[in-house]
Amino acid sequence: RPSEELSSGAGDVAQVVACSPGMHASRVRSSAPLTKMFEGNFESLDLAEFESGPSAEKYSVATQLLIGGVTGWCTGFIFQKVGKLAATTVGGGFFLLQLANYTGYIKVDWQRVEKDMKKTKEQLKIRKSNQIPTEVKSKAEEVVSFVKKNVLVTGGFFGGFSLGMAS
Repeated sequence: RPSEELSSGAGDVAQVVACSPGMHASRVRSSAPLTKMFEGNFESLDLAEFESGPSAEKYSVATQLLIGGVTGWCTGFIFQKVGKLAATTVGGGFFLLQLANYTGYIKVDWQRVEKDMKKTKEQLKIRKSNQIPTEVKSKAEEVVSFVKKNVLVTGGFFGGFSLGMAS
């Protein structure tokens, strides 16, 4: 059915999902108008505008993507290995504490734990607010500025990071 024509009503979204040879393509339809799907203020990003940045003047587009991809893959690979090690360490420690509790080496005062948890929960409710601290806002603005100035390197990095985490 790849030759089947897609007709969509005003504002409807329709797309064909590609598949391997010998299989039939399927159609995915959403009845939500595009205006409702993409509500909010979005800013379009013109990549040509950012090619004149400091890193773009020194290196070609392919080189920037390659640098970002390689550093992203290395970071993702290391992040994956360290994450597994940390998870194993925390899980093993928890297992040993439970084993020590079960065999009687450690006695847990569960009433005190419950009391402390309630106290902490109340303190968190008091501190809860919808205001973002100014330090967080300024750091977020710095990150957004860096990403806008280095779109190609950042895109390559996140692609490589994803591949590094998967390998």
